[in-house]
Amino acid sequence: MEKVLEVKNIEKYYGNKSNLTKAIDNISFDVEKGEFVGIMGASGSGKTTLLNCISTIDRVTSGKIVINGKDITTLKGNNLNKFRREELGFIFQDFNLLDTLTCYENIALALTIQRVNPKEIDKRVKKIADKLGIKNILKKYPYQISGGQKQRVASSRAIITNPKLILADEPTGSLDSKSARQLLEIFETLNNNLNATILMVTHDAFTASYAKRILFIKDGKIFNELIKGNDTRKQFFEKIIEVQTLLGGDLNDVI
Repeated sequence: MEKVLEVKNIEKYYGNKSNLTKAIDNISFDVEKGEFVGIMGASGSGKTTLLNCISTIDRVTSGKIVINGKDITTLKGNNLNKFRREELGFIFQDFNLLDTLTCYENIALALTIQRVNPKEIDKRVKKIADKLGIKNILKKYPYQISGGQKQRVASSRAIITNPKLILADEPTGSLDSKSARQLLEIFETLNNNLNATILMVTHDAFTASYAKRILFIKDGKIFNELIKGNDTRKQFFEKIIEVQTLLGGDLNDVI
């Protein structure tokens, strides 16, 4: 199998010598093409720091992160910006859509920056909008649509450049239960039908149950790993809850 992401012995420290905090403690794991991996952990466990390092928002103190064969810990300046723009897709909790642009323009923006031919942009925007059921709102602005529709637009924007890796940070955090379920079904579609590789940070067991593998982070280390295999989503959900109980005191965070 093709490895899209390789995390190798990474550590991340914050602060100075007199007050040093170790946020990530020698974490290693791989994500293969077409996987849907969830990262879970209590607040302060290091899961967000881990995602920030993988997404190039933050830098590791030591170790390597390899995405699509490139060691991103060595990239700087324009090379880093180019890599982030072309190889990564981002789905944020608060959507990060531009209210001055229509939904169509929000989705097309990344391709416009890459100077893709306008006809090709139009073809790709309409194709992804059709797959995610938002063709009828492309002319509207973000403030004119619902939260669930905004997240579909944000998901379309993340996938439009065919990124090697999609990074989702608490993607259902701002959604009601119906919109959250719809978004997670979109993730399943992206993963199963488009073979998108997704790495998702969440504190919510229901959200995590849509992934195919879960890494649990505690005190900056990988505490446990669950693989869905042939389990139903309900069975996988129950196993996730069991591990959350083992983590201690975190059960109320995920129900």
